[in-house]
Amino acid sequence: MLKPQFNLQQRGIGSITPARALEHVDDIINQTNPEPAGNRLFEIKTANKWIEAAKHRPVPKMLFDEFWFEGELCILFAENGVGKSLLAVQVANSISLGCAITGFRLEAERQPVLYFDFELTEKQFEGRYSINYNDHYIFNDNLLRAEINPDSVDYEKVGFDSFEDFLSHQLEEDIIATGSKIIIIDNITYLKTETEKAKDALPLMKMLIQLKRKYNLSLMVLAHTPKRDLSQPITRNHLQGSKHLSNLTDSIFTIGESQQDSKTRYLKQIKARSAEVKYHGENVVVCRVSQPYNFVLFQFEGYGTEKAHLKVPSETDKSEFETSVIDLMTAEPGISAYAIAKKLCTDDSKFNSVQSKVNRILKRLK
Repeated sequence: MLKPQFNLQQRGIGSITPARALEHVDDIINQTNPEPAGNRLFEIKTANKWIEAAKHRPVPKMLFDEFWFEGELCILFAENGVGKSLLAVQVANSISLGCAITGFRLEAERQPVLYFDFELTEKQFEGRYSINYNDHYIFNDNLLRAEINPDSVDYEKVGFDSFEDFLSHQLEEDIIATGSKIIIIDNITYLKTETEKAKDALPLMKMLIQLKRKYNLSLMVLAHTPKRDLSQPITRNHLQGSKHLSNLTDSIFTIGESQQDSKTRYLKQIKARSAEVKYHGENVVVCRVSQPYNFVLFQFEGYGTEKAHLKVPSETDKSEFETSVIDLMTAEPGISAYAIAKKLCTDDSKFNSVQSKVNRILKRLK
């Protein structure tokens, strides 16, 4: 069969050589009467010109050690009750004072922080930063806290189609009004109730990225993780809506609850763009939740391995795993060992061993 001829002349393009293509790009870059920037979706420069422009921008400074840098959209995630809000307020307080948390580095100067708190009531917040509601901790006025006003107007009355749209609008207005460049949102599920679904996670992340770029913000967003197997390392797969949230985020870190005792926690980096991942599974930061005075905080203890803080599987755990396999077989007759392993394993590095375990169980049950 003859291939259709591709005639550039007939298409009105003419004879395009690589040299002419480069000239065409050069024409775009060096046009004497360019369109206004706001009329174009893309801005085109040579790679060297991008680097030249970047040289005039300041090098991002640490806001919370290697975990969060200026200009980043950062996600902190963990299970409920582990202490996400405690650590986030401690970081906010540190930045508002320009004083590093013991054991962690802070390079940025003292500046205002706007903390959107969708978790605690004002009384609950007071309880954490006082001793029996007396002897209150005095925060620096650089730390601004916002919570939902119960008397606020119905979003439909002010022309918004949904509460999420109204909330996004209000976030932007308050960022402008306060002039804050450091924003902490506690937590992401209030912005979108179903962040584990791509259709909800993607628009949310785009909205946050637009705010970050438009106002040169540094954003930390708190997020939950579903109940997980405490004998397994924490990975990005444990973050609700992990694929879209992690792909569009600059940095991610997590808090793990140590199985050594109820007060010990460890911090682990999951993703980093401004620096290499320093606090990985072999070098987690170990902390202890304590209240040495009228401030509940994470107290730096040192460094360790994640493995040392994970649960050691018992015979009961093994039987629970087999029960989970049987439940899936009952719910989905004919399901493969591969499909069962995909449902039960959240750590890609352990998938093969989990699949082998499932195969052994299926073989024994036949």
